[in-house]
Amino acid sequence: MLANVIVAIIWVGVVAYAVFGGADFGSGFWDFLAGSPEKGAPTRRRIDKSIGPVWEANHVWLIFVIVFLWTAFPTAFAALMTATFVPLIGAAVGIILRGAAFALRKSSGSLAQARFFGITFALSSVVTPFFFGAIAGAVASGRVPLDGQTDAWGVWLTPTSLLGGVLAVGVCAWLAAVFLAADSSRDGEPELAAAFTNRALATGVVVGLISLVGIYVLETDAVTLADGLERAGAPLVALSAAGGLTAMWFLRAGKPGQARVPAAISVVTIVVGWGVGQYPWVLVDVIEIEDAVGARSTLWGLLIAFIGAAVLVIPPLVWMLRLSGVGSLSVGDALPDSSYARLTALQADQSSVSDVDPKAERKA
Repeated sequence: MLANVIVAIIWVGVVAYAVFGGADFGSGFWDFLAGSPEKGAPTRRRIDKSIGPVWEANHVWLIFVIVFLWTAFPTAFAALMTATFVPLIGAAVGIILRGAAFALRKSSGSLAQARFFGITFALSSVVTPFFFGAIAGAVASGRVPLDGQTDAWGVWLTPTSLLGGVLAVGVCAWLAAVFLAADSSRDGEPELAAAFTNRALATGVVVGLISLVGIYVLETDAVTLADGLERAGAPLVALSAAGGLTAMWFLRAGKPGQARVPAAISVVTIVVGWGVGQYPWVLVDVIEIEDAVGARSTLWGLLIAFIGAAVLVIPPLVWMLRLSGVGSLSVGDALPDSSYARLTALQADQSSVSDVDPKAERKA
């Protein structure tokens, strides 16, 4: 019983990271597709304002999941880290480069530097969720052996892992578009709100089609998970679809602010459905929860630590996200502008200065 409680707590962290971290990663996808410095300036400025106050806090959930997983299920954790070290390294490098590039882009002294850091931020935002999705696919398809000794590439370059990676990128992009449309609408930016709404609608259709294809992939390549989804997870999958369709309806009706909650519900329920479908396996077809769990005293320690964190950390974190959601943390033009508008203007000023004839200037 206690082991199941710890698993439920870990899954809370997975769900939170999928929603908050997912929307965070997805913003980089739209940064990548924003276009030239001039054309993409409003989009990039909007992304900066939306994720700037919260992007570092979103990784708290990932750290929480990793610490609880290795402490509560050390054998399974060691196997997972050993078998999937390639995508794990890719995800870790992506997180580091993404954060550094997002920060350094704001202090770039030239347009070339800003472009370099912007591309780094955007590409890292895409590859990181892909690698996380691929790792999830390796676990879900039963390809992580208990000793962790397997083909370092073949364990995650499989149909289920590729499906997981593509879906992770797509869902992050969709969720980010919904949230950014809502933020744009709230801040009186109708053109941006309309643009992000159109992106969310298009991405939602694509993700829905990929999900339908994914049914066949799971039934042929991840049989245990597919059976669990059909048996116990079906109501949650249906609820996820309903949440996604409801969010799309609000977007289509020009109400992006009301689409946020059903969009989040859609992601929450599909992640929970994955957990229910996989239960009671920690590593599918390899080891179950009761066989992988550590010492009982360790589990009690984790439970006490979680209660302490819930009291001390979660309330201010929720309050911060609430303030960010209503726009209270934005300081407008006081934020460093990494949308390239500032650098484009600076470059234009430098060009105009260099065009001045020094002799004429001295004569004047």
